Amino acid sequence: MNNHQSTLEQTRLERGKHALAEIDGEAGEKVIEALADIAPDFSRYLLEFAFGDIYSRPGLGLREREIATIAALTALGNARPQLEVHIEAALNVGVSRDEIVETLMQMAVYAGFPAALNGLFAAKEVFADRSLL
Repeated sequence: MNNHQSTLEQTRLERGKHALAEIDGEAGEKVIEALADIAPDFSRYLLEFAFGDIYSRPGLGLREREIATIAALTALGNARPQLEVHIEAALNVGVSRDEIVETLMQMAVYAGFPAALNGLFAAKEVFADRSLL
């Protein structure tokens, strides 16, 4: 069992809140708060499904899950705000700056140079905010 996986006694919502805090910290909480006045049910679904069910599963650690998420969001090419949040999350769970850059560069092969470039520029902004440049 991964250290981020919770006990069976916890509800999906409790597991989700715990995982979100561990992964995204303050940035994740801001997303949940931003949804409160427009779609509070959606924030609950996000916590329960994405974080309580998927992120809390055994099999992959948080590092690997964030690398996969960065790759997927980069390949989508239209999710920069979420990509920035997950670059932050990757750093929070121990993914190095170099690993993030390599993941983004890998996307040039599968998602194209524009997607990789956009991802690299998103990472550059996050790295600058964290004094990692």
